Order: sequence, then structure tokens, then C-alpha cells
Amino acid sequence: MTTFDYTALAELYPARSWKRNAGRVTYKRFAAAADAVRFAIEELPPEFLLGTYLEVEEERFDGRQIRLLYESKDYPLTR
Repeated sequence: MTTFDYTALAELYPARSWKRNAGRVTYKRFAAAADAVRFAIEELPPEFLLGTYLEVEEERFDGRQIRLLYESKDYPLTR
């Protein structure tokens, strides 16, 4: 994975199961990718991470990659 910009604008597209259970939520937009990563890992039920993807600077990251971004030593937020 190349250098990831945790400060870039990010959009989180939920798995279909999240959309069904969340009702009107289709996606969330974040001013900083670090916040989107935190939300995906800390707020979503783990089973919803499968099928969810994050888009940052026209690059997509699946659930496994989102977890790797969260676990990275470069992740800027307190865990």
C-alpha cells in the first residue's frame, strides 16, 4: 500500500446489510479519512465491515484494507 493521506476527504460506502438495517443511511462523508477509518472499525458492527468500502482520493479500500489502515503505525488518532 502506498502512503495513505489520513487528512484527505473520505466517503464510506456501507455493505448492503448495513443499508437495510440502518434504514435511510446510504453512505457517510468525512472531512478526514482518519475519522472514517475510526468510524468503520469502532462504530460499525464487525460483520458490516465485510462489503463496506472507503473511498479516498479516487482509491477504494475494502474492509480488510480499512482494518490495516486502522492498525497502521501511521494512524494518527488515539485508539
